[in-house]
Amino acid sequence: MLQTMKTLTIIPSRLAATRLPNKPLADIAGKPMIVHVAERAAAARLGRTVVATDSEDIASAVRAHGFEAVMTRSDHESGSDRIYEALLALDPDAEVDAIINVQGDLPTIEPEIIAKALRPLEDGPADIATLGVEITEESEKTNPSVVKIVGSPLGDGKRLRALYFTRATAPWGDGPLYHHIGLYAYRRAALERFVRLGPSPLERREKLEQLRALEAGMRIDVEIVKSVPLGVDTPFDLERARILISQGI
Repeated sequence: MLQTMKTLTIIPSRLAATRLPNKPLADIAGKPMIVHVAERAAAARLGRTVVATDSEDIASAVRAHGFEAVMTRSDHESGSDRIYEALLALDPDAEVDAIINVQGDLPTIEPEIIAKALRPLEDGPADIATLGVEITEESEKTNPSVVKIVGSPLGDGKRLRALYFTRATAPWGDGPLYHHIGLYAYRRAALERFVRLGPSPLERREKLEQLRALEAGMRIDVEIVKSVPLGVDTPFDLERARILISQGI
């Protein structure tokens, strides 16, 4: 249960974005984007909120706004590797039970959505938990940039046990399709195992890191939420985020 599970929220962040250079430091309403993410993650109240980065500029910006930052290596292939290095530095005595990985480009994400990512670990047997949203736009069903969840419904249908993740349109036949939101909660042992496995064949083929866990027999449960948070990848996305935050969203 939440009161007995010690949690730590880590936001991996780096400057190496090609479509939007220096993305974490992009100004939104007078603050860097990474600070907006940290504020929303902290509001979810899932333990300490720490930004893990290889950039002194990001670390300085985060600390200037009262948040914690930890420096990590620059050669990590994935955010999971970065948060694991940060975990070892932040919790050397292994007191933390679960780690929440919040992407650093979600400046409008609702704290309630972040908190929901932990639920499958609180009351179920999952090794890893993540989020999904039912797809309502027809164009998204065939868009390879929209990652789909193939899963079996659990309980009242507000949760899935993930069987596969794909960029293809799946599963076939009548019924809902689900858009995967790349925000994760890991049991500590699951994160340790995950980063030690190394990239798997299906992970390389689909370019989806979470397939590594499924190929190794780990269980991923998906909490279904109602909306997809805006991910900032392009100048257009950044302008949308500025408008939304100016509107108090």
